[in-house]
Amino acid sequence: MAEKQVFSAVITKGEIVFVSNCPELGVTSQGGTEEEALDNLREAVELYLEDEDVQAMLKKHPVKPAHITPLIVTA
Repeated sequence: MAEKQVFSAVITKGEIVFVSNCPELGVTSQGGTEEEALDNLREAVELYLEDEDVQAMLKKHPVKPAHITPLIVTA
């Protein structure tokens, strides 16, 4: 059984679909609902992590989940 890893998922509502992004890996997906967008992102990340070069990079430079926080600006 593969080892579980924790990454962040950022989901935003586009004009038509929900867009999901894993900021640590730069992997993006989409879906018709938030749940579908998250499921599709999970699948995309799992496929991305199958690459041996990616695995070697993560062993050399492990990532930690991103800290997502609101950013308030005056415009």
